Amino acid sequence: MQILKGGVLYFALVFGAGFVLGPIRILWVVPRWGTRMAELMEAPIMLVVTIVSARWIVRRLAVPSTPSSRLGMGGIALGLLLVAEFTLVLWLRGISIGEYLATRDPVSGTVYYMMLGVFAIMPLHNPGSNVWWLEYEVALSSLWNLHPHEADQVI
Repeated sequence: MQILKGGVLYFALVFGAGFVLGPIRILWVVPRWGTRMAELMEAPIMLVVTIVSARWIVRRLAVPSTPSSRLGMGGIALGLLLVAEFTLVLWLRGISIGEYLATRDPVSGTVYYMMLGVFAIMPLHNPGSNVWWLEYEVALSSLWNLHPHEADQVI
């Protein structure tokens, strides 16, 4: 149940932030700097919102630290985000999914798709938890114990 609650809350916080930033981007930033720059300027803000939201929800709701639980939370949130994106946002803009995908800027669109992936896996990355962060530290420390010529063989 914590996974479902976490996924729904994670979606609500991040989508809510995007829903607030969207009109600001469209009304004030796009006319001044263009669509590509506006979307690229919004991406770091949404990244911070994503990181803070994921960390807070994982800790607040005590989402189990297993990768499947954390990825489940991210997957639920991603699914809800895509449903919201393809219904509400497309309806407000009055375009189809095909038009939406065809009109995406290649640069900012790529960043957006990467951000969706980051959004899905961010609950997994929670410093202080015993998930992949610990494995990352162990991998780094084991590489540091190798001699330089041995590190080349590992990589």
